[in-house]
Amino acid sequence: MPSDTLPRFAPPDAAATPIHILPQETFADWMGAQTERLQTWVESCGFRAGLGEILRVPGEDGELSAVLMGWGKPAAHARGRFAVARALNALKTGTYKLDGPLQGDDLSEAALGWLLGGYAFDRYATQSPPTAKLVAPEGIDASRVEAIAAGEILTRNLINTPASDMGPEALEQAVRDLGAVFGAQVKSTIGDDLLTANLPMIHAVGRAAEQAPRLLDITWGDTGPTLTLVGKGVCFDTGGLNLKPGASMGLMKKDMGGAATVLGLAHMIMALDLPLRLRVLIPAVENAVAGNAFRPGDILSSRKGLSVEVNNTDAEGRLVLADALALADETPPDLMICMATLTGAARVALGPDLAPFYTDDANVAASLAAAGTRVRDPLWRMPLHRPYDAMIEPKIADLDNAPSGGMAGSITAALFLDRFVTDTARFVHFDIYGWQPTAQPARPKGGVGVGARAILEALPEVLNL
Repeated sequence: MPSDTLPRFAPPDAAATPIHILPQETFADWMGAQTERLQTWVESCGFRAGLGEILRVPGEDGELSAVLMGWGKPAAHARGRFAVARALNALKTGTYKLDGPLQGDDLSEAALGWLLGGYAFDRYATQSPPTAKLVAPEGIDASRVEAIAAGEILTRNLINTPASDMGPEALEQAVRDLGAVFGAQVKSTIGDDLLTANLPMIHAVGRAAEQAPRLLDITWGDTGPTLTLVGKGVCFDTGGLNLKPGASMGLMKKDMGGAATVLGLAHMIMALDLPLRLRVLIPAVENAVAGNAFRPGDILSSRKGLSVEVNNTDAEGRLVLADALALADETPPDLMICMATLTGAARVALGPDLAPFYTDDANVAASLAAAGTRVRDPLWRMPLHRPYDAMIEPKIADLDNAPSGGMAGSITAALFLDRFVTDTARFVHFDIYGWQPTAQPARPKGGVGVGARAILEALPEVLNL
């Protein structure tokens, strides 16, 4: 990501118009302390401090002297995130500073919302996002917030780019560009070399595509605990020979959302120079249809030595992830996290906002859930219900990639992946959506990071950083 596109706060000494944040429950007291002139202006404009209300206050010379922003009641905030971005959208231009009761995590969330509110995907058409700047509020870690925003924007850009410009080759280039910024080492294993390297399921899924399948392997950091991130990089998913209907194929450019999310998280980790050793593994493929495509009924060999019966070629993500997870597990990290846009069942259960995750480690689960609440990146722990293991055991092979019946689809996918992680003590799998279906403050319709900010927040506790 070029440095001139990175989200930045205004210089701390910039001339800035104050934005007074006014909770509804204390609005009457605030009004009572204002001048008669200001009270008359506020009342004549009908401002009542409801969440998202914006009122420009002119000075005696007629120029803008302040902005009032209604903060509403706590119940209104429970219905959304990044409310400060509403002020950005209303004001469009200028330089501002926040004034009001926000502190701690709430203040950091407001500052992040402002930075993300200026995002627009403009690769193919000119966009006109708001350009107003914010002076970093006192009491926040401005560099950290900027790094988080930059990582999130990287994720969004990768997901939003269509497969015509974000196939396996372009995804590899994005990985190499990120590695170059932070001095990370990047290796790739491509095409038939995957077979030599014993990564047969990545090869099987991607071999029918024009661009060869590959495994991308990033390493960074020399000291500290070890963290491995594995992200699903299916750059487009036709469904293979179990071809998806057109309506289901429309968003499949986002099927590499797991890869995009771990790359955004890796950007945050490296930009903040966290004291850990990071590894990122991305199986980058396109699930295409051709004469050499893998077929329903095929039985595939895996790196782990487990055989897998293919009962649906549209359940390809777990196949490529399985080889990558098995590779990562051979040098067990202190923590392994897998992120994938894996199942529609997860969306039916939790919708687009909540990121379901699976782990056997209760302490890690508690840390992640608490972190998600603090930074307004909500997560929900799902059960690795072992009695369902029988559903992924087809008898003709060790595992079934798509159990019939449709029951517990997200859980059985998680159980499938768990079979390939046997030596790593702490493993977490996220089944994310990676897409914002309707525009919200600081989250336009399109690609979006889910879970990365919560993971970043939890890392110091989980890894004792």
